[in-house]
Amino acid sequence: MQATIEPAHLSAYIASRICHDLVSSVSSITNALDFMNEPQDSEMRAQAEKLLHDGADSAARKLKFLRYAFGSVGLSNGAADIHDAKQITASFVASHNKQPELNWDIETEHLSFSHARLIMNMVMLAMDCLPRGGTINVKVRNQVEGLGISVHASGQRCKLREDTADAIAGTEPEEGWSARTVQPLFTRIIAEGLGGDLSVEADEAAILLRSTGLNAEG
Repeated sequence: MQATIEPAHLSAYIASRICHDLVSSVSSITNALDFMNEPQDSEMRAQAEKLLHDGADSAARKLKFLRYAFGSVGLSNGAADIHDAKQITASFVASHNKQPELNWDIETEHLSFSHARLIMNMVMLAMDCLPRGGTINVKVRNQVEGLGISVHASGQRCKLREDTADAIAGTEPEEGWSARTVQPLFTRIIAEGLGGDLSVEADEAAILLRSTGLNAEG
């Protein structure tokens, strides 16, 4: 099933999702600035400075990733730097409190920026299913029918929400699209733009995201 959504709604929900991902980091910065403007001892000031540094670092990591995953960087032509894409993704994962372990198994000499953007969004989907952290394994293979990408996530309380599964399948959730369900839909749109598909399998302890039949050149 080909995913469909009004462009105005897609852009609005994507913007809301980006704001949601950044709000905790930005709040840390503003709270730290508030503390530093009040009279305090050296220990409290040191704590405020650490809060400011951590918030700014987290915001920078997330912005760099989101600019690639949702923004114009992911639309660039030519081959992506695989090492750079992996580093940006790993940094984004590390910016979260319940960060999962991220493992890579990439066997291809070419990834386009669109392929990299698809991987990033699949990792985001996996993270949303791991509220207590866990492990995410990314595998990329050249197959007869085209490039194949799989992302396997496992961990304590790993769960795939029903509305997320609907969005991955390109079906509008029962309560309509939202800032939370638009990201899995967007992931499917990227896969379809590459000539492929997106599917998910889930059990009580793990989920497996697959995107197959992707155009090799992106």
